[in-house]
Amino acid sequence: MQQKIKNIIQASVDVKMKIFSDEVLLSTIENVTSVITKAFSAGNKVLFCGNGGSAADAQHLAAEFSGRFYTDRDPLPSEALHCNTSYLTAVGNDYGFDVVYSRMVKGLGKPGDVLVSLSTSGNSVNIIKAMEQAKINGMITVGLTGETGGKMKDLCDYLINIPSKDTPRIQESHIMVGHMVCEIVEQQLFDK
Repeated sequence: MQQKIKNIIQASVDVKMKIFSDEVLLSTIENVTSVITKAFSAGNKVLFCGNGGSAADAQHLAAEFSGRFYTDRDPLPSEALHCNTSYLTAVGNDYGFDVVYSRMVKGLGKPGDVLVSLSTSGNSVNIIKAMEQAKINGMITVGLTGETGGKMKDLCDYLINIPSKDTPRIQESHIMVGHMVCEIVEQQLFDK
């Protein structure tokens, strides 16, 4: 069993080393950090969406901004779009699950806001519709996906496509990248 544990750890490390060695991907992460810093500096907000484990990751990263990361500081306006269960179940029931995020984006998203969408496949219909609506609203779109980017890739201003097809390894890297972005944004805004 210990060998199995080591194999899983090594698989995670291997994906992270691919990110470490990918200059284009590192540059995209750097650009996303700058875009989010500028959005917060201008009084805009960052919205997150995802399904299943990606919803949990979206909520986790939104909390890092709206709560704190390392620094005791003012909150940054950030929200995971699935946290209002009354809204989610009403819209899912009345209009269909495919539009639960796009309706929220339509109501909340303003030009200059950022939508960060997490989907390991890049093909989640409700995420794609949210990104389409974000474009209509004049928002900046960031996608965190797996290797191919799926259908989301064409809707992303910034695509962070983790070099893997293995869902758990992708999600582990989404959190790693998200934590890097949160840490650097917080430093840029508050470590004066």
